[in-house]
Amino acid sequence: MRGDDVIYELREYTAAPGGAEALHARFADHTLALFERLGMEVAGFWSDLDDPGRILYLLRFPDEEARRAAWAAFQADPEWRRVKAESEAGGAIVETMTSRRLGTAPYWPHETTRSAAGRGERESAT
Repeated sequence: MRGDDVIYELREYTAAPGGAEALHARFADHTLALFERLGMEVAGFWSDLDDPGRILYLLRFPDEEARRAAWAAFQADPEWRRVKAESEAGGAIVETMTSRRLGTAPYWPHETTRSAAGRGERESAT
């Protein structure tokens, strides 16, 4: 990983038996808005086509300190605590959760280089 790269965090959730609908609803109705309010940048969100109870998303942070601070703020947020408690009133809706921190491989072009190259190609084509 290069020092000038952002950190991505890939999180994967597997719903508890019977919890898929409630887990999707919690993300759709509450969690994504909380991420936005707290400045947590979501780079992508997916559900497994073969298992709708598996949800994956990718967050982007400028550095490790920002990632830690964002999660601390999220966990301490009163709205999150209320939503979590309400959504789990009938039992856990998450069976497993994994988190992986990802950095750009040294052989992959830097994001700003790719973005600038892409703009140049589009601009010269018009």
